[in-house]
Amino acid sequence: MSVDYIIVGSGLAGLMLCEQLRTRGKSFVVVSNTSQQASIVASGLYNPVVLKRFNMAWEADRHVPVALSTYKKLENYLGINVDDQRPIYRIFNSIEEQNNWFLAADKPKLQQFLVPKIIENNNPNIQAPFGYGEVKFTGRVDTKLLLEAYRNDLKSKDLFLEETFDYSALELNHEVNYKEITAKKLIFAEGFGMKQNPFFNTLPLEGTKGELLVIHAPDLKLDVILKSSVFAIPIGDEQYLVGSTYAWNDYSNTPTESAKNELLEKLRKVISCSFKAVHHRAGIRPTVTDRRPLVGQHKAHKNLYLMNGLGSRGVLIAPTVAKDLITYIEDGVPLPKEIDINRFKS
Repeated sequence: MSVDYIIVGSGLAGLMLCEQLRTRGKSFVVVSNTSQQASIVASGLYNPVVLKRFNMAWEADRHVPVALSTYKKLENYLGINVDDQRPIYRIFNSIEEQNNWFLAADKPKLQQFLVPKIIENNNPNIQAPFGYGEVKFTGRVDTKLLLEAYRNDLKSKDLFLEETFDYSALELNHEVNYKEITAKKLIFAEGFGMKQNPFFNTLPLEGTKGELLVIHAPDLKLDVILKSSVFAIPIGDEQYLVGSTYAWNDYSNTPTESAKNELLEKLRKVISCSFKAVHHRAGIRPTVTDRRPLVGQHKAHKNLYLMNGLGSRGVLIAPTVAKDLITYIEDGVPLPKEIDINRFKS
């Protein structure tokens, strides 16, 4: 088989690279063992604002329109609905937070995202005496459904090789040869699996474990995304996603009792109705010390590339970052310095 690209990895990064190549009419094949669970177990939440300090998330004004149009295009292509657009209601904890909200909503870059008013709480099952602030252009992408549908589409076209990538089987000359596949270029999008990659494993990728709960709460009657010290996202059938935790010293995909208790304790401070935890999941987010993705070309092997380190805002930034990389490779447009792996000179 001869193709333009081999993509290693089939999480959100891999999918977005495939989508960029597909729309350009480039041929590709995906190699993945689907072992990295970060995209599958992610909440799928996208949000342009850092709600702790009321700042705009990194380049959110650039990422939001690209993300919304990309997910719409994917829904049309795959014939599924994955983007559940609904506002976030951020619970205020004090009058000071209310005042800070109005100050933030006045900033030019935040005006499009923050509604400059205080919303009263009328839900008897939520503790929010100081009311809420509403964030626009937010929602949740069902990453599990999206990735499964996209992988199935690739499999139906014989473009998905389900196996652990064997680095020793890679031959690099003016072309890339991997077993029976010849390609012009190869892009690694392996998530935390990059730690085993001999070509890029010196880059400062860190794993941050995240855990989520699904709760059943028939009396909560919530149709917006609620944000306090945890978020609660409606997912239908009176169920809500609750998350997320951050752990820096555990690299397993195994859910832990301590994280579950942490989430339940925080949730009970916000909602007063009864609920039941029905599911618990965990995954390792690929994060970077400076909180920016790892994107670029290998220094010695010019036909090897990388896209990784999307972190906790992967759903929001992945479409733009993939577009940046493919535009760099195909059109020679320089990568934004903030994401280029050359920022780590060593």
